Amino acid sequence: MDKGATPVAAVASVAPSATQDSMSEGIGERAVVDALDEPAIIVDRGVVRVANVRARELLGARIEGRDLRLAIRHPQALERILSGKGGDLDVTGLVEPGRSWRLIVRTLSAGFTLVRLMDRSDSVSAEKMRVDFVANASHELRTPLSTIIGYAETLADDPDLPADMLARLGATVRGEARRMQRIIEDLMSLSRIEADRFVAPDELVPIAEVVRLAVANAEHLRGAATCDFLVDIAEDLPPVRGDTAQLQQVLDNLLSNAVRYGCDGAHATIAVAVTYTRSWVTLSVKDHGPGIARDHLPRVTERFYRVDEARSRETGGTGLGLAIVKHIVERHRGMLEIKSTLGIGTTVTIRLPAAP
Repeated sequence: MDKGATPVAAVASVAPSATQDSMSEGIGERAVVDALDEPAIIVDRGVVRVANVRARELLGARIEGRDLRLAIRHPQALERILSGKGGDLDVTGLVEPGRSWRLIVRTLSAGFTLVRLMDRSDSVSAEKMRVDFVANASHELRTPLSTIIGYAETLADDPDLPADMLARLGATVRGEARRMQRIIEDLMSLSRIEADRFVAPDELVPIAEVVRLAVANAEHLRGAATCDFLVDIAEDLPPVRGDTAQLQQVLDNLLSNAVRYGCDGAHATIAVAVTYTRSWVTLSVKDHGPGIARDHLPRVTERFYRVDEARSRETGGTGLGLAIVKHIVERHRGMLEIKSTLGIGTTVTIRLPAAP
C-alpha cells in the first residue's frame, strides 16, 4: 500500500501546481490590461481572451470568450489584429461614426495579441481646428489685401484719374487697410489671451466702472445714435478678481455686437445689467436685433464664424469678437451663456466669481 500511495501523493502534489500556473497566467493577463488607462484586450486565435473594464464599456460587456469580429467590425482593424503582426493603425468609425482611434497592436508570448485603443478624437479635432484657423485667417486677410493691391495698381497705372475717383479709391484702400489692422490686432489679442489661459488674473476690478466706460465707448459707435442704452447696475457690487483690460475688452465686444445688430429699428434699446448673487457677479447685454438661429448658436464663439458674413464685414466685424469673449471668460473661471430668438433679439450673459 505504501508503494501505491506514493504515485497518488505525487499526482496530488503536481495537479495543484499546474492549476496554480494556469491561474497565475490568467491573473497576469488580467493585471496587464486592467493596469492600462485606455481600452485594452488580449486576443488568442481570433477570440477575445481578456478585456479590461474600459474595453467592455466600449465594445460590449460580454466580449470575453467571444469571436473578435463580434466586438470589432472594422475591416482594417480586424486585418491588423488577426495578422499576428504588431504595429499601429489609425482608424475612424471603429465604434461610432467620426470618432478617431489609434490601434496599438503588440504580439505576446504563446501567440497572444495585446490590442490597445487610444482615443484620438480630441487631437484630431484640435488639428482640424488649427488647419481651419490658418485657412480662415489667410482668407480674411487675403480679401482686403487683394482689394488694396488692385486699387493701388489702378492708382499707379493712371495717376491722372478724376479727383472724385481718386478720393473713392483712396477711401477704399484706407478702409480695407484698417480692416486688416483690426483682424491682426484681434489675432494678437487672442494669442496673448491663450498664452495666459492657465494664469489666473489677480487684479481687484471694480466691475461697475468697467461697464460704465464700455457703455460710454459704445455710444460713439456707428449706429448707436439710434439706440437707447438702458443700464442697471446693482449697488454695493463686490470687485471681481480679474484683468481690467481684458474685462473691458469683453464688454466692448459685446456692446459693439449689440450696436451692430440691434440698432436698426426706431427706438431700439440695448439693456445692460449687472447683479450680484451668491458669490457671482452677473453681467448681461440684451439687444432686440434679428436674433440668431438655433443651429448657429453652438458655433458663434468659433474664430471667424459669422452668422451673416456680408453684414458682419459691412459693419466692420472681424469674426473674432465672441471667440475673444469666450477665452477671456474661461481665463477668469467664469461662465458664458448666449440665448437668442429669431426676430426678438439676443442676450449674452457672463458670470464671474466675485473676489473673496
